[in-house]
Amino acid sequence: MKPIVAIVGRPNVGKSMLFNKLIGQRLSIVEDTPGVTRDRIYGETDWCGRSFTLIDTGGIEPRTDDQILSFMREQAQIAIDHATVIVFLTDIRTGVTASDHEVANMLLRCGKPIVLAVNKMDSTGTPDPEFYEFYNLGLGDPIAVSAVHGHGTGDLLDACIRYFPPDDGEEDDDDTIKVALIGKPNVGKSSLVNQILGENRVIVSDVAGTTRDAIDSKFTNEKGSFLLIDTAGMRRKSKVAEDIEKYSVLRATMAIERADVCLILIDAQEGVTEQDTKVAGLAHEAGKACIIVVNKWDLIDKDNKTMANMTDDVRRDLSFMSYAPILFISALTGQRVDKLFDLIVTVSNQASLRITTGMLNNVLADAQTRVQPPTDKGRRLKIYYMTQVGIRPPHFVVFCNDARLFHFSYQRYLENSIRNTFGLIGTPIVLSIRQKGDKEE
Repeated sequence: MKPIVAIVGRPNVGKSMLFNKLIGQRLSIVEDTPGVTRDRIYGETDWCGRSFTLIDTGGIEPRTDDQILSFMREQAQIAIDHATVIVFLTDIRTGVTASDHEVANMLLRCGKPIVLAVNKMDSTGTPDPEFYEFYNLGLGDPIAVSAVHGHGTGDLLDACIRYFPPDDGEEDDDDTIKVALIGKPNVGKSSLVNQILGENRVIVSDVAGTTRDAIDSKFTNEKGSFLLIDTAGMRRKSKVAEDIEKYSVLRATMAIERADVCLILIDAQEGVTEQDTKVAGLAHEAGKACIIVVNKWDLIDKDNKTMANMTDDVRRDLSFMSYAPILFISALTGQRVDKLFDLIVTVSNQASLRITTGMLNNVLADAQTRVQPPTDKGRRLKIYYMTQVGIRPPHFVVFCNDARLFHFSYQRYLENSIRNTFGLIGTPIVLSIRQKGDKEE
């Protein structure tokens, strides 16, 4: 297990900026508005040969009645409980506040190693006289850092590494399947993550837009090891009024890119909406293995035809994803959630399937015997051979005499022939056409 470093502190002291600086990418949303980071955000990084997990938390407001702020405090507390080392970030511009003292007391009670950092020390050289007042927090020597410029971050990481347990040399398992949960806001993505993990890993609130970042959670069961990426609900462009929401759409798109399998969540009460089609289209175009998950099934009045009718509706509205299996669940009650993992493993394996050229050409010969290749103005399409050039998604190249004769309908016929023989459940297929004289890549 990698050591975990949690960055905590009051809102707006620059935790997300420091987090992004340390992991070297814009994973956490940075905006000069308190309360932008609401959940725990995880990133992987390394220093002096030690790799570790960094957690960015929402700002701790010690006393608050605000629903979202108290959720954020809870999330920060869970991060503190999991951390190996805690970085307590403060702000030189505001000096030591009463809230800082309360957060310091809360951290001292948890008994974890604490590294005190004073942010926004943007000029190098002699520290500000105010810097020394941070000794009053009773957390030892403060470290001056600038999250914007990166000054002092090396000293900060050196201080953190001193508290890491000895390196056992074990590498993280590469068999982990990365699963992105995508869908429009309020479809139950965070509830599903919490149902799977059995803890309040993600803030769940029926305020649409509660989850703004893509959040990673590791999970292992008898089916294997999984990394769950919960994404902010994607809204229609017209609704993306705040800059923050705009970043969230970008973040969900990045989460799809990182994932091996995408779970496309659909609200059973609403059926497939235009927005669901767009979300599913993003995953399809990215070539990801997909499962269509119809959530809130417990809220539907059912008879013996309800599921069949809903399946027909989903198949009709998401006709471009006929390969994706459909599962009806309730994230709230846990109904059929356990079946998800068998499906995830299946579609992930199918997306990685390699088929020998010999077997592919047997299928090709059989398909051409049953349906003759098309002709145009007396010229017939001749297909020489087919070979697989990639996985995730399975990518096949077909060599022929003239690519212009290769009608789209015949491409689809070949794709269906491959699926009928080899399955390839849950994964799109890419078919590239090359004609004689084209170079094979």
